[in-house]
Amino acid sequence: MKTQQTACPKLFIGIDIHKRSWKVHCSTDLSGGRTFSMPPDPGKLFEYVERHYPDYDVSTAYEAGCCGYSAHRAFVGYGWSSLVVNPADIFRKGKERHTKTDRIDAQLIARELKDGRLEGIVVLDRCREQLRSLFRRRNDLVKDMRQIKSYIKMQLLYCGIVVPEEFDNDHWSHGFRDWLDGLEFEYDAGKEVLHSRMRTFRFVDQEFRDVSTLLRRHTKAHFKKGYMLLRSIPGIGPIVASGILSELGDLRRFNNIKQLAGYVGLAPGIYQSGDAMRHTGVSMRAHRLIRSYFIEASWQAIRTDPVMQGYYRRHRGKNVKSVIVKVARKLLSRTLAVIKTGVPYEIGVVE
Repeated sequence: MKTQQTACPKLFIGIDIHKRSWKVHCSTDLSGGRTFSMPPDPGKLFEYVERHYPDYDVSTAYEAGCCGYSAHRAFVGYGWSSLVVNPADIFRKGKERHTKTDRIDAQLIARELKDGRLEGIVVLDRCREQLRSLFRRRNDLVKDMRQIKSYIKMQLLYCGIVVPEEFDNDHWSHGFRDWLDGLEFEYDAGKEVLHSRMRTFRFVDQEFRDVSTLLRRHTKAHFKKGYMLLRSIPGIGPIVASGILSELGDLRRFNNIKQLAGYVGLAPGIYQSGDAMRHTGVSMRAHRLIRSYFIEASWQAIRTDPVMQGYYRRHRGKNVKSVIVKVARKLLSRTLAVIKTGVPYEIGVVE
């Protein structure tokens, strides 16, 4: 009797991606497969699969990292199923936690992919991805600004120079900058060091302003509807709105506030053993940058919105840090609501 194949054979490819080389493990639904190294080129992997595994249903997975999503987009273009996964989501047995090599990582990814235990992260479209790069560039400049300010104040402290009381604050006014430019030192070397740092400060300050302007402009140009909806919420300014749209992607993919709060990191951590259960504060697994922005925005929200202010006052007397996290979660709930409904928020209206 002639036999006929009724099911399409499946190929599972786990890849440990690096800049200079990939470690690849190919496993079929019937065999364990093999592991090999190859150049970091999706086209060469496609040629290998076409040569050795023609007519297979191909699934690939690799860990999210510095190499981005270009390989994922290439695999999808070949008609393959592709996942980019969070490294922390790859299950390791006890002994596997103590030995880590590229070969083992590729084999683990292929094994988890074959067993159906992997869940991919959301890959942003190119427009939103590049907007996110602009948003992160702004945050890099914030760190650079903070650092150069610290260097300048460190030099003043080291040299025993007292900052006038009207300038001794976080706001570096033009008057303070002129005062710094006019400082005299006993020797030219000290003055040149300060002038060099002031040139760096002015360069970073101008870059910061330019990038902030570009960020607002690009967000309004490509995501105007979502941007205007978010701007209607008290506490959410142009930068926070741009960060939400670029870092979190399309919020409509979250089914409820519990999922979004867990992703951002505004969900409580719980530890239970037997009858004993305690809360461990906010979850350690979080999008730390966006969480910090929401907590910062919450302070502004309680100043401008009577409803949020009343919510904050009802919890007065408790730990201030715990209360502001509660406010931040409420602000996050509003964010999800306005995006899902498409209706701007009205100040003072009870939800």
